[in-house]
Amino acid sequence: MTETILVPGGRDVRATLDRARGDDADDTDDTDDAAARGDAIVVACPPHPQHQGHRGDARLVAVGDALAARGVDCLRFDYGPWDEGYGERADTLRAVEWAAERYDRVGLFGFSFGGAMALLAAADGAAVDAVSALAPAGRLADDLDAVAAFDRIPVPVQVVYGTRDDVADWEPVVERAREYHQPVVEFAADHFFIGQEDKVAAAVADFLVSNLGVE
Repeated sequence: MTETILVPGGRDVRATLDRARGDDADDTDDTDDAAARGDAIVVACPPHPQHQGHRGDARLVAVGDALAARGVDCLRFDYGPWDEGYGERADTLRAVEWAAERYDRVGLFGFSFGGAMALLAAADGAAVDAVSALAPAGRLADDLDAVAAFDRIPVPVQVVYGTRDDVADWEPVVERAREYHQPVVEFAADHFFIGQEDKVAAAVADFLVSNLGVE
């Protein structure tokens, strides 16, 4: 089941909540009672909005489906008006705040530009328990550096990348993750993981679910 959410915070940030529902779930439940149905959620950040990135991206949807199969909700959101990465980072933080107010445990995931947003938000104090970055961009500006963000992320981080990716500058991120002894997963794939979305989503969901303490 999905619901449309308007994330508060002063920018027009809209999201889709994918709910993992049990057999005894009540369809009349209000969204604000989400924590009563399940205590874990993952916030999913889309790729670059100026390159048609949005919350319906195939990789985000696949991750949401994989999480739902494991009993974890997923909030896929769209950024507000383009703001060179700064407003988008703020949007990510607001989406995490929305989730943290309703769930006991929160994970953070992002693809491409969204991978950088996830790392930057985690470094800037987002209340999350784990982060997974898929084909993350390395550096958006001097003060939007996803590689340097590792120095300030206090939770487990997974980096997933395609060995044939010639779009994102993922190599420095992977190298830094290995320096910090964080899990790195590689696929023989290009930037978009065409035909491998389900395998990638399973790897991401396995990592996040294990670090969110979901049984």
